[in-house]
This record gives sequence, structure tokens and C-alpha cells, in this order.
Amino acid sequence: MTCCALHLKTSRILLQKEVAKIIKEQRILGLMTFEGHACASGAGTIINAIATWKGAAFGIDLKTFAKVKLSENENGVTGSIEETPDGDARLIERCVELVLERFGLELGGTVRTRSEIPLAGGLKSSSAAANASVLATLRAVGETLPPLESVKLGVRAAKEVGVTVTGAFDDACASFLGGIVVTDNRNMELIRREETESKVLIFAPARKAYSADTDVKRSRLIAQYVEIAYGLALEGDYESAMTLNGFLYCGALGFDTEYMLLALECGVKGVSLSGTGPSYAALVKDDQIKELKSAWESCGMEGRVIETTINNRDAVSLSREGSV
Repeated sequence: MTCCALHLKTSRILLQKEVAKIIKEQRILGLMTFEGHACASGAGTIINAIATWKGAAFGIDLKTFAKVKLSENENGVTGSIEETPDGDARLIERCVELVLERFGLELGGTVRTRSEIPLAGGLKSSSAAANASVLATLRAVGETLPPLESVKLGVRAAKEVGVTVTGAFDDACASFLGGIVVTDNRNMELIRREETESKVLIFAPARKAYSADTDVKRSRLIAQYVEIAYGLALEGDYESAMTLNGFLYCGALGFDTEYMLLALECGVKGVSLSGTGPSYAALVKDDQIKELKSAWESCGMEGRVIETTINNRDAVSLSREGSV
């Protein structure tokens, strides 16, 4: 070995020792931090699962972004929501905790979300926040899980903190996997997933409606009719399924059907109350957008019309390319 080569080898060994020393010191001081970013999409309703525990939904191109920072010197997880600084962050906090528990990691830190999805509007902002928080935590600690296992961690967190009635497995699958999904929420089983292209028009009222506060007893009264709508979804007739679902749940929960009727007058085949409201979502063609947007904006209710599309991409690929 030449003197030059020996010198380079010695320098490399010394550098490695120095890096190891710094890492050790940082661990002792609790300065080692682990950071992860991710996003997940919102979703619209085809079949609300509250009445029967069977649901269907489609991903929409509105996203929630999560940033997780962890340290060995931190105790507990503190969450914050950019749009509502004083809002309840227990869901995203619990998502981080469950991922850490899953891998036996004793870390603490922060999780922060920001969203393009109207909060408490029936557009699955909670499912998106849960999925994004789970995925951001996995990225922070350098681990991976099968997609449905990641989804189930978020569903478990939602159940534990009480922000959902059924666990919203259908919404969580649509948010994480993209496309159209049909599910059995009681058994947390994905029955079907397929991709389709469609524009989506949403009317999002200014007022909020939280899923956990919905009238479950009234929803259960329409269960046998929701089963008919679910059967249509299983057959792939998603537009008829969501329209029947919308009229049923509007009646049970006291929401105005005028927004749905206006959509039908414009030639729309698939329109529904999304989730437990108060938003409405319609699958529209290009030549229907202007007319329906004008009709909804003329109804007099405070809110906004959002134009988007069905999202067919999964949260992993969205997070890989998206800016969070």
C-alpha cells in the first residue's frame, strides 16, 4: 500500500470515528431527531357506512399534509393543526403513538398537519390526517408497513379517540389507496378497489358537522334501504348508489335535498351528501360543471364550490412526489 493510500485509509477511519463520536454525543444529549413528511387525499361518499357498517367511497384530489419530528429526548407526542391551532389534535397524536408502539420505539416529539380539505365537512379530513400522520411517522423512523396495515392503524386511532362511529375504514381506504373502494367496515375488509376518471364538484357549506355527533339511531332506521344502495355499488353502478345514498341520508339526518335535485336537473347521474354532511359531492362531466356550479352558488347558503377530480393514486406515491 502506498503512503498516499495509507493516508487516505487512515483519514477515512478517523472520520468514521469522529462521526460515530458525534452521533453518540447527540444521542446522550438527546439531539438526534427523526423527521418524516407525507400526505393523503380526502374522499367523497358513495355509501355511508353508519347504517349498515358497509361503505364505499372515492378519493379526491384534495390533500392533507403531515410533518412528524421525533427525538429520543422527548416524552409524549404533541400535535397541532394549522387551520385550527386550538383544535383537537388527539387523532394525529395517537396515530404517531401507535406507529411507535408497533415498532417498540421510545421516541417523542411533534406532529403537525395542514390541509386543503374543508374540516368537518364530510370530505374525510380526519381519515386523510390519520393516514398522512401514520405514513409520516413511518418515514421518520425508516420503517414500512403494508398499505392496509397502515390504514388500520389510523382507523384504530380514530376509534380510540372517538372521532368516528364505524371506524371509517371505507373513507380511510379511499384516502390511502385512491380510486373507488367498497368495504366491510365491521370486519375491516376491502371488498373491491378500482380506478376511474371523473371530475368532481363539491359544495362545502361554511358550517361544520362532526361525524362523532351524528344521529346514529336515525341512520340505522334506513339500513334496509342503504343495503339496496350498497348492492348497486357492488354491481359497479356507483352513480346510482351514491344518489340513492344521498337522498336516504339527507332524509335521516335533516339535510336539504335541493342541492342534489339541482345536480340531477343539470344531467348529473351521481350526487350525494358526503359522509354525514354538510358537504355535497357530484361526479360531473366537463359540460355540466359551469351550470351546476352556478346553480349551487345561487342557493343562498354560505359556502364555496370546489372543482376537483377523483384521485387514483395511493398516499405513498403522492407523498413521494408531493411537497409537504
